[in-house]
Amino acid sequence: MSFALIALGGIGACAPGLPGGAARDAAGPASTPTPIEHIVPQGVARLPVFTPAVRVGDLVFLSGAIGTPPSGELRVVEGGVGPETIATMENIRRILVAAGLGFEDLVKCTVFLADIADYAAMNEVYVTYFQGMEPPARSAMAGSGLALGARVEIECIARGK
Repeated sequence: MSFALIALGGIGACAPGLPGGAARDAAGPASTPTPIEHIVPQGVARLPVFTPAVRVGDLVFLSGAIGTPPSGELRVVEGGVGPETIATMENIRRILVAAGLGFEDLVKCTVFLADIADYAAMNEVYVTYFQGMEPPARSAMAGSGLALGARVEIECIARGK
C-alpha cells in the first residue's frame, strides 16, 4: 500500500479520486537528499566539465581516467597502451587516495579501449594493481574517440568508508 502512495505522489492531482497532493502528504515530508562530496586530487588532469570523483553515501564514483602525466597536464603519456594504462591506474590511485580508499575498495570498473586489439596489453598492466586480492567486477569494450586521443580510459565505482 505504501508503494502505491509513493508512486501516486509523483503524479499528484492526476490520480483519480485523490485531491492534488493527497498522496504526497500521505507519504510524509520530503527527505533531505544525500550530500554529494566532490573529490579533486592534485596531479590529476581534468577538464572543467567533470569532477574526478564524487562520493554519495557509501559509494564513490570515479569519472573515466586516462593516462595523463602526474603533472596534471592535459596530454596523454607517450609509448602506447602499456604506459597509458600505467598512467591511468596511477591517476585512479591518486583519486582513491584522495577519497581515503585503495584498489581493494573498487567494486566495478569499465575499461574503454580505442582498439580491442589493445586488450591484452592493457590487461597485462591492469592485473598488477590487484595482486594479492580479488579484482573488482569489470567490463571492457572498444570505442573510438577517447579524450585527448587516448588508447585506454577506465571508470570505476568504489565502496566508500
